[in-house]
Amino acid sequence: MRKKLICYCGLILLCASSSILFADTLEYPTDQWTTKTPSTLNVDQKKIDTLFDLSFQDPATQAVVLIKNGFLIGEKYAAGFDASSFGTSWSAGKSLYAALIGISIDQGEINSLDDKASDYLEYFNDERSEIKIRDLLNMSSGLQFPEHEHELMFFEKDHLAYAKNVGVEKQPNKIFEYNNVNSMLLGDILLKATGRKADVLLRQRILDPIGVSDHTLWRDAVGNVLSYCCIDMSARDFSRFGLLFSRNGQWNGKTIISKEFVDETFTVYWDTTPGGITSQIQRGYNLHWWMSKNDDEGSIFNASGKYGQYIFVDRKNDVIFTRITKYHPTPGSVQDWGTLGGHNVRNISRWIKITRFLNNLGLLDLTEDINTPITQADGESKEFYENYETIIDSIADLSRE
Repeated sequence: MRKKLICYCGLILLCASSSILFADTLEYPTDQWTTKTPSTLNVDQKKIDTLFDLSFQDPATQAVVLIKNGFLIGEKYAAGFDASSFGTSWSAGKSLYAALIGISIDQGEINSLDDKASDYLEYFNDERSEIKIRDLLNMSSGLQFPEHEHELMFFEKDHLAYAKNVGVEKQPNKIFEYNNVNSMLLGDILLKATGRKADVLLRQRILDPIGVSDHTLWRDAVGNVLSYCCIDMSARDFSRFGLLFSRNGQWNGKTIISKEFVDETFTVYWDTTPGGITSQIQRGYNLHWWMSKNDDEGSIFNASGKYGQYIFVDRKNDVIFTRITKYHPTPGSVQDWGTLGGHNVRNISRWIKITRFLNNLGLLDLTEDINTPITQADGESKEFYENYETIIDSIADLSRE
């Protein structure tokens, strides 16, 4: 009788511990996402429909993907696109490359965010010597910033050479100025700290571990990684990166990025940033992530790129919402301007208008004569920006009762 009682007690304990184990097991995608109907996760389908309808009011929208608790609960694609279609990150790629800084700190290759950039970049041993890695990540380095200066680099053959020669004009950590040069320099810091280029690190330390195998990581014509932009992959795969941050840097039982770095990333440093998406919208910023919402109800952060590329992360409710705009990739992964090389164009938007004009005249083939990330007219957002605040509230509303 005593042996039976012990067996019964043991069985009860085993069942109890098993239920705890399974209750704590988190869902992660393998080769594919596991789908669930929204109602099984207490999400109202009507709220999803509202969010998707708002997103597709903008004809530039190529895809939206919604993840809840690691499950795919909704997605929608424009005509001519599907789950395998690539989008290009533009500056949303900054958030992916910034994560590598956190991993290098975790692994002891970089001491801290407060290391001086000059500890790694010998060419910073001048008036830029007091700039910290944190200043680069927070867009507060004080490097020279004339209007559109940060976009001039995109048209150079050697982006890093351009970044190396940008001088300082303000004290660091005093003012927010969004400058691609900051992010380009982070790629060189990673190279000096690890001996590996940033795209190699991104594949080895993030993309491979989270199951992203199909992607394009752009370099310039001389082989420098464009660590301030330009990652091509599907909306589903961008969502994997969002899930990684929603899960505090953990992936299926393995630490990819420390929770400490994710926590610091999702702490607001700049409460507002000049201009915002439109003159009416203000957004916070920290460590190459934007803050869309931060109040008593919760926080929503996002990786954001030109023309309306977004990976929204509601970490409290384990929700990821990804939106990308229409993209028609050129072949290859090395930037080549072809016959347009060497022309002094002041910013990306103006250059794209010129290329569209030449393309319409039949003087340029955007898919053959140049090789670079490019968003054509059909992928340029307008209504999504106009609906931005309503869209953020709709993301938050998914988790309201």
